[in-house]
Amino acid sequence: MPNARDNAINRIAHEVLDLETLEARRMDSLDFHEHAVWSIRDALERAYEAGRKAAPPQPPTRTTCPACDRDIEIRPL
Repeated sequence: MPNARDNAINRIAHEVLDLETLEARRMDSLDFHEHAVWSIRDALERAYEAGRKAAPPQPPTRTTCPACDRDIEIRPL
């Protein structure tokens, strides 16, 4: 049964790369595709964002600034 990650990957492959399926079909004409680099970049960016949004929020980290020796808080993007 597909999970949320698989669903996101399949959706991106279909929407961005126009791939019918990511399953191997054992035929070169069905399993090998040509894509423009900007389409591949778009698919990778969407996958990265999907993963970033799915990750649990990270708490800020407290540390001492090496330049001014003050206590600072570092927050993830």
